[in-house]
Amino acid sequence: MADYLVRARAKGDLRALKEELDSGAIVRMKPFGNALDFSLKNARTGPDGWIVWEENDYCTPPLAMERAAVLDRYFTDLSVERVPQGKGWERIDDLPRLWDAAPQE
Repeated sequence: MADYLVRARAKGDLRALKEELDSGAIVRMKPFGNALDFSLKNARTGPDGWIVWEENDYCTPPLAMERAAVLDRYFTDLSVERVPQGKGWERIDDLPRLWDAAPQE
C-alpha cells in the first residue's frame, strides 16, 4: 500500500458527491470504499481552488479503481504525489475543509 497527496479540480457542483458520501454509497464500494469515503469527507480546499486530500491505495496506476468508479465524475486534472502515511494530512491540515465551504460550482 502507498499513500498519496491528491490534488484535483472540481468539474463543477459537488453536491451530488456530497449526497453519495452522506448516503453511504461510497463507503460500501469494494475494495476501496472505506479509504475513499474517509479521504473525501476530510478533503480540503487550497487558496488556489484545488481540492486536496491524502489517499491510501494499492493500484497501479494510483487510484485507478477510484477514478473509474467516482473521482473522474467529479474531478479533473487529478494528480498524485507519494507521501509517507499521514504526512499529506499534516501538509494540508491548516486548509479549510471542503464541506465546510459553500457548495462547489
